[in-house]
Amino acid sequence: MSTHKPTAPARTYAAYSAPLWRRVLLTRETAVIALTAAVILYSIVNVPNFDGPLTLKFLLQDIAPILLIALPMTLVIITGEIDLSVASIMGLSSVLLGVLHENGMSVPAAALLALLAGLACGALNGFLIAYVGLPSLAVTIGTLALFRGIAVGLLGTKAVTDFTEKWSDVATGTIGDSRIPLVIIPFAVLAVAFVVLLHFSTFGRGVYDIGLNDEAAHFTGVDVARTKFILFVLSGVVSAFAGIYFTLRFGSARGDNATGYELQVIAAVLLGGVSIFGGRGRLHGVLAGVVLIGVISSALRLESVTVNVTNIIVGCLLVASVILPSVLASTSSRLPRKAATPPESRPTQNAASAGV
Repeated sequence: MSTHKPTAPARTYAAYSAPLWRRVLLTRETAVIALTAAVILYSIVNVPNFDGPLTLKFLLQDIAPILLIALPMTLVIITGEIDLSVASIMGLSSVLLGVLHENGMSVPAAALLALLAGLACGALNGFLIAYVGLPSLAVTIGTLALFRGIAVGLLGTKAVTDFTEKWSDVATGTIGDSRIPLVIIPFAVLAVAFVVLLHFSTFGRGVYDIGLNDEAAHFTGVDVARTKFILFVLSGVVSAFAGIYFTLRFGSARGDNATGYELQVIAAVLLGGVSIFGGRGRLHGVLAGVVLIGVISSALRLESVTVNVTNIIVGCLLVASVILPSVLASTSSRLPRKAATPPESRPTQNAASAGV
């Protein structure tokens, strides 16, 4: 009667991965959320009037355009691309809204045409990047100047300010008696849609695959060109919507509206844990990054700190968000690692049948 030593069960991929609590808590997204909470608590305790009744309202109104544009920008950067033209699309949609309304068109009709213009701008970016094969950095730098030039050319140096009070109240109003602005409602709808699209759909898995290796993603069945084209179209439409909100909130359509917003959006996305090299990132970390930048800006403004200092701090955060992941990865690769013990080998079928 043959006997042999029982073999150990084969280890699966999950057996080699870190525990669930470690994969959830020890992440860049969790660190950004914790840092944001710490900055909010510090500001409440140490910054005068930060806990005032209007602070939340103005804070959310200030960061609403960045929150909106950060949603499609996250997906764009995960694919390894970038869109620097979002602020100029905001300015162009603002000018179109003002010019069309000044010539007798209703605000809803003018806003619809402004959204279509944003769609066209995004489609132009997407076509040149996805189908022509040009680098996104060069394309969007060029279209940044193009769209901004068109906006300034249409309106010149003047501003359109004859918006009715009804539409201004829509942009600056709150939900009931709360301090939460009405713009948070469309943002919440878009946030849910983008979370489902990125994290719970095959389209979202394709976005991550493209960021990791677009050539490999193509051979696994992902339509790389179509995916990138759709993302840039979404970026253009959402940027135009943010430009419409920006115009109605301040009651002024100008060609230089939202200048420099693209850097704040990119800084928030990278600070929220999205890799500039693509293939990594989650939306909850990005939203925390936007709130963090907004809280810092609001607290510094209440402390009478100039905008230039705020921009310096945001720039430092942007540089740190790009450098730190590379430094941490380099440090961890140099640390000594415990050699893994190979799993016990199974006896061959011949040896098992012969018996020991």
